Amino acid sequence: MIDLAMNNLTGSLAVVMGGMSFPNLRVFSIAGNQLIGTIPRSISNMSKLEIFSIVLNGISGSVPNDVGNLKNLQQFRIGGNYFGNGKAGDLDFLSSLSNCSRLKILALDENRLGGLLPESIGNLSIQLNKLSLAWNLISGNIPDGIGNLVNLILLDMRRNALTGTLPTSIGKLKNLETLLLGWNNFSGEIPSFIGNLSRLFELILYDNNFEGRIPLALRNCKRIQNLDLGANKLSGSIPEQLLGAFTGLIWVNMSYNSLTGLLPSDLGNLKNLIGLYVYENKLFGEIPTTLGECSGLRSLDMAGNFFQGGIPLSFGSLKSLEFLDLSRNNLSGTIPHELEELPFLSSLNLSFNHLEGEVPKGGIFNKSSGFSIVGNKNLCGGIFEIKLPKCFNQKPRKKGTALSAKAFIFMILGILIASILVVFLLVRCCKQRFGKKLIPAALFGDGYLRVSYKELLQATNGFASSNLIGVGSFGSVYKGVLHQQEKHVAVKVLNLQNSGATKSFTTECKALRKVRHRNLLKLITSCSSIDYQGNDFKALIFEFIPNGSLDSWLHEQHESRYLNFVQRLDIAIDVANAIDYLHHNCGAVIIHCDLKPSNVLLDDDMVAHVADFGLAKLQSSDTDTMSNDQTNSSMMKGTIGYVPSEYGMSGAVSPEGDIYSYGILLLEMITGRRPTDGIFHGGLSLHNFCKMALPERLKEILDFRLLNQISENNERSRSQLNIEGEVLEGLVSFTKIGVACSAEAPGERMVIKDAITQLLAIKARLLRTGIHTRDRR
Repeated sequence: MIDLAMNNLTGSLAVVMGGMSFPNLRVFSIAGNQLIGTIPRSISNMSKLEIFSIVLNGISGSVPNDVGNLKNLQQFRIGGNYFGNGKAGDLDFLSSLSNCSRLKILALDENRLGGLLPESIGNLSIQLNKLSLAWNLISGNIPDGIGNLVNLILLDMRRNALTGTLPTSIGKLKNLETLLLGWNNFSGEIPSFIGNLSRLFELILYDNNFEGRIPLALRNCKRIQNLDLGANKLSGSIPEQLLGAFTGLIWVNMSYNSLTGLLPSDLGNLKNLIGLYVYENKLFGEIPTTLGECSGLRSLDMAGNFFQGGIPLSFGSLKSLEFLDLSRNNLSGTIPHELEELPFLSSLNLSFNHLEGEVPKGGIFNKSSGFSIVGNKNLCGGIFEIKLPKCFNQKPRKKGTALSAKAFIFMILGILIASILVVFLLVRCCKQRFGKKLIPAALFGDGYLRVSYKELLQATNGFASSNLIGVGSFGSVYKGVLHQQEKHVAVKVLNLQNSGATKSFTTECKALRKVRHRNLLKLITSCSSIDYQGNDFKALIFEFIPNGSLDSWLHEQHESRYLNFVQRLDIAIDVANAIDYLHHNCGAVIIHCDLKPSNVLLDDDMVAHVADFGLAKLQSSDTDTMSNDQTNSSMMKGTIGYVPSEYGMSGAVSPEGDIYSYGILLLEMITGRRPTDGIFHGGLSLHNFCKMALPERLKEILDFRLLNQISENNERSRSQLNIEGEVLEGLVSFTKIGVACSAEAPGERMVIKDAITQLLAIKARLLRTGIHTRDRR
């Protein structure tokens, strides 16, 4: 046995193995090091080898075609390396492995293996129980011979370019427990023969092109715990008695389909359910009250459907609930006060429904950053920050009060008409005094405040330099206190001498008027008026974010300003959620065009808020055209280092451009280096710098403060070493996401929903170690 796994070994694998035959060696493991080079041909001399594991290194080249000479081989693990070149021929070695009749585990995941899956895959050992080909570049159909591997327990083919329909022979894999086929291009209907896999407990078909109805035959897989059918083209209703049959179901995702009909009432049988995601479908009817019986539910997302009726009072029984999104439905009635009593609820979205009545003040409703209720016109009350009108409790009428009620209405109408006349006269006077048109003092409607130039002058102590907190391309930002708000705000005063400032003001107003998301900087109001010298004055008033920008936390050397990895991970997820909302969930597509750390602000709880929409572009959702007339100009928009190269060539902006900027932001968070750092010259960029370091040299490029976090203790227990391993693995995965998002070609960049999924997976792993917290520092 040679076991050197999980160290910091460097150099070439050939040096370790070259020239020595090791005829009696049974176990060879060097997993989790920093070795490079290729697999030497001498491997075929290890005639008694049973386990060969070189996962998580930097080894490349092709897999020797004579690896099949290892007749006693039981485990062949080469995942997490750089084998293959993404072309035909990369998988030729599989034919030789058919000679390894004792092979039980074949792990080829996270490499660059390309080409078609050879028919010889069906000739692999009948004893094979784990086959992982995930995260490669494999294309074409799954060969029908896959059905010969009847002892398979796990089949993982995620993240490839596989196409066609699933072969019926998969139905023969009666021992299969885990079937992972997500993030491919499979088509056709979800085959009913999957129902034959009675031992299945995890089925992932996310992000394919499956269509048609969900087969009722799936109910035969009674042991399923994790079911993901999201991001396909499924239609029809969710079959009755389907989900209820999975009594051990823990997690189910059916989002981003075209499912219709009612949500099954037998959901109440799912006592172990933790997450239910059915958002972005066409489901209707009332929300089943039986959902309240899912006592372990932590996350429930039903946004973007046609649900109607009230929010079930039974939701008050979901004591473990942390996330609830019922936005963009047709819900009516009042907000149940039972939601106040949910002790772990930290994110609640009830926006864009028809809710009415009083907004509760306790629990989740005690802090405006934790919930969203915009788009419900008849709500009242609630905490001061949400600025809703007070609620007037109606008392039963007494005799003789009808006349006084009518008189009261006429009195209110009279006051309103008189007020309109006064405002009209004031506006005319101002026009005559200054000889120019007076623009309204603020963006009216949608609950925005009305503020004047005088109020802003007073709020910022005359725009004093002591109140200045930032200077940008189009203006300056001051800290102040509005009398109406009684709390700090940020006032962005546009420098109208800059030719682009007026357009920036208009763009930012258009972009922010209708958007509401916890990870976007909240616009309180705007002011477009005239100063005391008769000059045009334009300003935007935002909520004040006390902890400053991500840029300052990454680059200013203060002991009190340090972000550990889990904090950076949370911030990355926050920013990704904001991008996903802008690109997919707010009507017209909004392209930010200037994502960078200085435009990401951190609040008291270190929650990230994307800011500065002065360069944003609004894309029509039905025409895919830009509303901004500069979109197709040759002028590059954005900040050097964060702007993708295609903007410089064509000038046409796109959501993929934001993804590029986001990828660079992630890499800056990992390395602590700006993309304009002096070391990046002569063809070397931040993207290439990180890509070349993956995975074996990652420590060499890490922000030194992250490196210190990993190695801060010299004497560590086994549990601490396990945690260190999880952190290192998370850092590698985080960097891979940044590299994938910042790919040169727009079509090769990772889509934002996939980035969110992978970041959440990293977070879930860290949660299992017990080290993940969102600390405030």
